[in-house]
Amino acid sequence: MKKILVSICIGVCLAALFVGCQKSEGKTTVSTDGSTSMEKLIGVLGESYEIETGVTVSYNPTGSSAGINAVLEERCDIGLSSRSLKAEERALGLVETVVAYDGIAIIVHPENPVASLTLEQIQRIYTGEVKDWKEVADFSGEIVLIGREAGSGTRDGFESITGTVGKCDYRQELTSTGDVITTVSQNPNAIGYTSVASVKDSVKVVAVNEVLPAEATIRDGSYPVQRPFMMITRADTALSPLAQEFFDYAISPNAGSVIALAGVVAAN
Repeated sequence: MKKILVSICIGVCLAALFVGCQKSEGKTTVSTDGSTSMEKLIGVLGESYEIETGVTVSYNPTGSSAGINAVLEERCDIGLSSRSLKAEERALGLVETVVAYDGIAIIVHPENPVASLTLEQIQRIYTGEVKDWKEVADFSGEIVLIGREAGSGTRDGFESITGTVGKCDYRQELTSTGDVITTVSQNPNAIGYTSVASVKDSVKVVAVNEVLPAEATIRDGSYPVQRPFMMITRADTALSPLAQEFFDYAISPNAGSVIALAGVVAAN
């Protein structure tokens, strides 16, 4: 009898363990990794999707290049990038899908009187040709150039649009959008760039070619400093059913009103 009871207990424990394993293996999360500029976008999409489906969308803010590598190494379901894939990345079998378009805001300290800069002036400032604010504004002071680190999608987008790739004379190269905003907000002579969706009241947005970044000016292309927000996947590997459903939701017209809550313009 004692042996029978022991056998029954062992069987019950093994059954419970099996059920527990099945539950832990039953995936209920879609993992995303990449662009720090896409934090608000993936936040509103993830929250909306979870309310509709109960599926959680996780987000790891590592930067565009790191997110692209995470897809290559199969460490996440979907990569997030605020820059286009490079030729060598496409050659490895990666695919980009545009979810939204975001303006890159040029930001200064709130006390800085400059209201608008031309694209050419921005180029000359960031390459070090213009070093003092008196050359482009009604006050003087050495211009302090703030930017993102190498590999950042925001940096790649900014430098590509302004024609300053590999030419910027940065004082500081920071690893997140938030750090750029904080640093500019603390230095009256600083200038930086950040996702429009991430701008805070602690900094002032400067018009470019007399056009301020807004949904209408990004959509019609009149604001010149803008870039796409993209999801990165592998061409040779199908997404899991859960990840595919979230992917389809994010690029559907139904997600447009949700995407607008992040301050960016839906691609569809």
